[in-house]
Amino acid sequence: MTQTSHSEPLHGGLCGVASRLPGEVLAPGVDGYAEAAATVFAQGTPDLVIRPPDAAGVAAAVRYATAAGLAVTVRSGGHSMAGLSTNTDGMVIDLRNLCAVEVLDRTSRRVRIGAGATWGAVTAALAPYGLGLTAGDTREVGVGGLTLGGGIGWLVRRHGLAIDNLVAADLVTADGELIRADPEQHGDLFWALRGGGGNFGVVTSFEFTAQPVTTVHFGAIGYRLTDLPRLVADWRELAQAGDENLTTALNLLPPMSGRPAAAMVQCCYAGPDRDAADAALRPFRALAPVTSDAVRAMPYGDVLVTSPALPPGARMEVRNALVPALDDATVGAIADVHADGSMVELRGLGGAFARVAPDATAFAHRDAEALVVAGVMLPPGAAPELATAPFARWPSVVARSRGTYVNFLGTATDADVESVYPPATYRRLADVKRRYDPGNVFRRTHNVRPARG
Repeated sequence: MTQTSHSEPLHGGLCGVASRLPGEVLAPGVDGYAEAAATVFAQGTPDLVIRPPDAAGVAAAVRYATAAGLAVTVRSGGHSMAGLSTNTDGMVIDLRNLCAVEVLDRTSRRVRIGAGATWGAVTAALAPYGLGLTAGDTREVGVGGLTLGGGIGWLVRRHGLAIDNLVAADLVTADGELIRADPEQHGDLFWALRGGGGNFGVVTSFEFTAQPVTTVHFGAIGYRLTDLPRLVADWRELAQAGDENLTTALNLLPPMSGRPAAAMVQCCYAGPDRDAADAALRPFRALAPVTSDAVRAMPYGDVLVTSPALPPGARMEVRNALVPALDDATVGAIADVHADGSMVELRGLGGAFARVAPDATAFAHRDAEALVVAGVMLPPGAAPELATAPFARWPSVVARSRGTYVNFLGTATDADVESVYPPATYRRLADVKRRYDPGNVFRRTHNVRPARG
């Protein structure tokens, strides 16, 4: 299959493409193209950006891409740090118009959500029903990308990953067919969609079992950072042994602009009971000398913040690892990365997250005790060493990990993607890829390669 490039004419020209595809069609030189080609973390130059109005429009776009030899990238919210929400040549299918949120059955709490919806819109739509789902950290994050990668959020210890509440998905396959995947239909594909990333088709809508969520206790407790290894070890003990209604993340901040190194624990207690929340949080308030305490009761939807705008040309460089234990060696490796200038976040897992069998979903790392994320903000035109020096000792963290979280990948080479999954999980994903996308049409969305044979 040959791929159309910018030097080759589009089949029939832009007008010809637009007449064949429903929805908005944008190509280089057209008003709105530059905005459509860009995402939060990347500037792309795709041949086409398509914004279909519905699932049938998505199917038409996929059929066109297949016939034209265009690799397809699928965009939900556009927050991929590795730039997987755009491309440099090929087609981007932007799902922003597939954003409906419906409560199908209040008794069973079954909801249908368009893959192009944002988590801010979802929490707002479900709040009147007293329902919620494990969501992204910010309002603008898309439902599609976060869910397909697993979905770690502020309810992860109480209600598991987003995929642990997923009951079905509607999607368009590489040949433009509309199908439904659930435990009874296309069960192997349904397994792969839960953590395998956007490899196998274009999901147009998800059905979830939402959870009863109204008021939560959320905020941050700030500390003076005097003994990093001890703080991490003590936080780990509390995070693992504490109330499963409480999900916490320990943030380690390097010295910056004359401010000394600092630490804070972000907390979300999934319940309205103030006394219960205070009891769960009391030991965290004694972890180290407290400099601030902003935990308060709020509607669950207020937990999601607005994504900060990056300065023009600035970018985030990010690494992540799922670690099975925060033992002394792992904590020492994390302290080294922090000392080299990285911001480090430790997201506590366990609870409902850990009670799912590792082979039940493509997200296999159910024994992970924490997700370790390290990042630096790079100014426009940053020298290459600024991107590498803060991570010089990151391999020591990786050596003590079991894999990575696909949604926080900073780069997405074949090796990066293979490192996400245990070998047996990757082989199973590759086999599903071979059966549902043998031509590798969706090679720009994720890099699981089809199995041969």
